[in-house]
Amino acid sequence: MQDRTGSDADEAITDLYAAHYVRLVRMATLLQVSEAVAEEVVQDAFVALHRRWRRLRDPAAAVAYLRTSVVHGCRSVHRRRGVAARHPEDPPAHAPSAEQVAVGGAAADAVVEALRGLPDRQREALVLRYYGGLSESEIAGAMKISNGAVKSHASRGLAGLRDAMAEWS
Repeated sequence: MQDRTGSDADEAITDLYAAHYVRLVRMATLLQVSEAVAEEVVQDAFVALHRRWRRLRDPAAAVAYLRTSVVHGCRSVHRRRGVAARHPEDPPAHAPSAEQVAVGGAAADAVVEALRGLPDRQREALVLRYYGGLSESEIAGAMKISNGAVKSHASRGLAGLRDAMAEWS
């Protein structure tokens, strides 16, 4: 059995970072409003993976662990925002996110805004399915819910997007 400590862990996590960092940040950005926060959430997931590397039973499951960590990190950010919303400060100047600038176009902006208007679980299910390309069972694992709940959240999310986009067209 290969030793999964020290330089082996560093090398494996460096490879995972190179292969998955950008995609995880994009996924988190769709679950969040700020790219800077999305980057922090993803970086925290990699740090946590590095700390737990020796206890990881199956290194092949590392990507699933990272996705799950990112989803949970995004939920934590949403909870903290709820607390912050109850104690507002001066509103920051609105600047488009890096995702909005990169994607560009009115239709893409409308979809992103419509996604942001969905409840958290519906947005998570849609982002993981259509952006992340995950199956229902993978989404269920990442969100820690049943396959039926994934179907329900995705169906309601799509209906919400259709309603929001109907106003745009």
